[in-house]
Amino acid sequence: MRYLRIGEAGHEIPVVAHGGKHYDLSGRCRDIDGEFLESGGVSGVDGLPEIDVDGHRVGAPIARPGAVVCIGMNYAAHCAESGAEPPAEPVVFFKHPNTIVGPNDDIEIPRGSSKTDWEVELGVVFAKRASYLESEAAALECIAGLVVADDVSEREFQIERSGGQFSKGKACPTFSPLGPCLVTPDEVADVQGLRLWSKVNGEVRQDSSSADMIFSVAHLVFHMSQFMAFDPGDLLLTGTPEGVALSGRFPYLKEGDVVEVGIDGLGQTRNPVVQA
Repeated sequence: MRYLRIGEAGHEIPVVAHGGKHYDLSGRCRDIDGEFLESGGVSGVDGLPEIDVDGHRVGAPIARPGAVVCIGMNYAAHCAESGAEPPAEPVVFFKHPNTIVGPNDDIEIPRGSSKTDWEVELGVVFAKRASYLESEAAALECIAGLVVADDVSEREFQIERSGGQFSKGKACPTFSPLGPCLVTPDEVADVQGLRLWSKVNGEVRQDSSSADMIFSVAHLVFHMSQFMAFDPGDLLLTGTPEGVALSGRFPYLKEGDVVEVGIDGLGQTRNPVVQA
């Protein structure tokens, strides 16, 4: 299944895409949120009214999660371009849930920013509480779906003005475009074989595979469950591959740019860049 949220910000309705058509879920659930995902979602579209989504805004495919947990330095080539050694354990930081916007919404360059960057990432959304999991297999059973994410980052805030923590450069408004769909795991043949890419103004920046992850999705969920509990509806971002502006190979974002990020089989975002 592929779940979407359609409508103006704050007034989205839940939708499921199936067989090339879209169906209104508002008679079955309040939203694409933890309660809905924990219930198992829907297994089919029988009895659901068809809905025309053309011309309507596509929102982030999940309602505001309780937590956005992020993994840094999780692709070998990205570590190399950043001049960092691969970490021995996952590097963790947090983004504020209110950073989440839809797949076509504006990205706002923060006031005082000169180093706003893009990062295509595979997002994992939880269907079950994940705490002290016993195995990586158990970790995979906690996943409700996968989503395309852009972990937008302000590198001066993150590195030079961070005080040792990443989150200051990660939590600015609009810094987490998601979408367009939340894709259930049964539609993904190999989570460690997904092509991820990004473009700025149509020019390729990142083009890699989740096979380059240092820590697999299953290991990340298992490992992090030993330190925190994920609740249904929470979001985990699993790191970005090489090809970001921080590498020095590309200019940072400016007003008027358009950032696209995508993952084959999951969809893509296309976000105009504006000044806050």
